Amino acid sequence: MKIGVVSDTHNRLPNVARIVELLNHAGVDRVVHTGDITQPKTLAVLARLDAPLHAVFGNNDSGERSGLASAAARLGIELADPPLEFHWARRRLLVVHDPRDLARHAAAAHDLALHGHTHRYHLARSEGRVVFNPGECAGHLSGHNAVGIVDLVTMETELLWF
Repeated sequence: MKIGVVSDTHNRLPNVARIVELLNHAGVDRVVHTGDITQPKTLAVLARLDAPLHAVFGNNDSGERSGLASAAARLGIELADPPLEFHWARRRLLVVHDPRDLARHAAAAHDLALHGHTHRYHLARSEGRVVFNPGECAGHLSGHNAVGIVDLVTMETELLWF
């Protein structure tokens, strides 16, 4: 099972459209957004994903929280306060927005912990566990944005640059 990982889209609709293309082409089974969507119209673009979308609210989502929640419900997108926890492909996953929340939510008890917030790539492996943030995807500089893919069978990560 392969999952796409997206963070901090900040309503950059051209980038969000490209993210949808990349993840659909990659054939991921599910997509996780680690927060800072910022506006409901971003969810409308993400609804074009071929895979189900699961997302958490980020710190910049507070001003549009009710609109985001309504759009997510209408579009069939799971959007919740962090942490989100999943059991997929016999792996335990944790999703937060801010990496400072990882310790509070027992990231060490999970096989994979995903976060955003920093806009910086982060990959850490320890005792068979992975902490991952694909980094910047809302920036203005072409070629410096990335989304991630995690293979839950092998726990290998990949970045798709755009």
